Amino acid sequence: MATASQSLFNMTVAADNATNAQGLLMPKLQYRFRALFLNFGVGGSTTELTKQVMDITRPQVQFDQVTLDVYNSRIYLAGKHAWQETTINLRDDAQGNVSKLVGQQIQKQMDFVEQASAATAQDYKFQINYEILDGGNGVLTPSVLETWELYGCFIKTANYNNLDYKTSDPATIQLSVRFDNAIQ
Repeated sequence: MATASQSLFNMTVAADNATNAQGLLMPKLQYRFRALFLNFGVGGSTTELTKQVMDITRPQVQFDQVTLDVYNSRIYLAGKHAWQETTINLRDDAQGNVSKLVGQQIQKQMDFVEQASAATAQDYKFQINYEILDGGNGVLTPSVLETWELYGCFIKTANYNNLDYKTSDPATIQLSVRFDNAIQ
């Protein structure tokens, strides 16, 4: 009779080497993550922002295609790359911490009252670090399985979304963030 651990090894795609005894690998789970914001808003703590992240899109990169015509054929090369913007959905808390931080960041990018923008991009750009975690919490400190660091971020759009008497859902803020570079 097979034991439970033996049957788990059968629940995977067979490897080239039939004697390989590794079972199915544990996947990273979508809900085990945190997003850390550096230099966001006006110098205060962004811990409340991190706690209110509902979802976030992982980085996506796209390369231009370069075609080289040679003798009787073509060769294709990767050209310049472009990082696609990321989207962050935040719960807007009752104390107004999230909307205040978002407002501070937008104000850093453009002072709407004075009609003045920042002198340089370094005056308003921020960094986001996404960390995919193993699920630890409390006594068991979470281990970071994967980290993405997004550099040169700025808010492209901020959507404060709807308020609605018909629903019990939390109020949310959706941010589209454009960034210059990402490192995994």
